[in-house]
Amino acid sequence: MKAVQELVAYFDRRGKLSRRQLRKLLEQNFIASDAPSSMHDLCEAAGTTYYFRVTGMTEGQLWGTDVYTRDSTIGVAAVHAGLLKPGETAVVRLTVVAPLENYPGSTRNGVTSAEYGSFPHAWRLSAI
Repeated sequence: MKAVQELVAYFDRRGKLSRRQLRKLLEQNFIASDAPSSMHDLCEAAGTTYYFRVTGMTEGQLWGTDVYTRDSTIGVAAVHAGLLKPGETAVVRLTVVAPLENYPGSTRNGVTSAEYGSFPHAWRLSAI
């Protein structure tokens, strides 16, 4: 599954897949897998992209705003970022990004994230 996701991400980043083509792959369950609770083992290289089926949550660890630390809960971040409502499930794009010097906390969509200082691994979510 990871190899297929890497290929799709490669073509997606280069604009070689239309939204329609990407959605078709997602609907046929060719590229999306259920999200892990956090990115502990998957946050190695900045620029790596994953497509995960995520269910929105309001309870769990969350550090950062827009860019979250590796150990943040993906479902909670999806609600915080406004991509999902609690209990709603959808496929989202998760991209590993360069770490920040500081991860500011905030309250959004009924979810409060905590501030955190320097942390070596980070990611961001986006809609597809």
